[in-house]
Amino acid sequence: DDQIERERASQHLAGGCCALAAIYLMGKFYVANAGDSRAIIIRNGEIIPMSREFTPETERQRLQFLALLRPELLGKEFTHLEFPRRIQPKELGKKMLYRDQNMNGWAYKKIEEDDLKFPLIFGEGKKARMMATIGVTRGLGDHDLKVFSSNIHIKPFLSCFPEVRVYDLTQYEHCPDDVLVLGTDGLWDVTSDREVAGVVMEVLTSYEPNDPCRYTMVAQELVVRSRGVLKERGWRLPNDKLGSGDDISVFVIPLGGPGNYT
Repeated sequence: DDQIERERASQHLAGGCCALAAIYLMGKFYVANAGDSRAIIIRNGEIIPMSREFTPETERQRLQFLALLRPELLGKEFTHLEFPRRIQPKELGKKMLYRDQNMNGWAYKKIEEDDLKFPLIFGEGKKARMMATIGVTRGLGDHDLKVFSSNIHIKPFLSCFPEVRVYDLTQYEHCPDDVLVLGTDGLWDVTSDREVAGVVMEVLTSYEPNDPCRYTMVAQELVVRSRGVLKERGWRLPNDKLGSGDDISVFVIPLGGPGNYT
């Protein structure tokens, strides 16, 4: 993240990205995630999550706590409190549900003038945004990213530190159909963990266990199915729902060695 910041100044490069990394070291997989990509292990048909997405919803309390400690980062335009919906001026003095950085549930508070500011976190699901700007809360770069038509920087809330999960391969006997799947949000936006596992098993069983291209074909099939087919109304999945409009990058990494098995 520091290197990206230096290159921003020396090479005039702007922008940022999420990061998902898997490192194999001394019998263990270390999976580090900073962003909204996802990694899962599929072992004997079982799905084992190896990451979680970092979004305004999943990191609400961290973001609110930072805003509470450093209110100057909000530029007098945002409030760190969260409400079920945007508050209107006519609702001053009335009671409404809210929650702060210490709360998992909701409580009532009397609406004050300061509550009329735009919430730090607004929206739900894929539409949730931090400072009405970005839908991911960890990643690299984006040092110049600001709230639209303002001088408020997003970066202080965008953490570059990943969450790391460890999987010990020595604890299990893996077969050639056991894999680690890494994918960007373009995959997971339209394809569930269970659907991914179904594609993995479907494609792998159509190839010999010692055929090295079988894993590449799984990755290719996951990309194709998540993009869909181009029709008059855009890219569509078999159920006629919209295919992924985001970039789709997929890695399928075998956990077991080649060879015949039952």
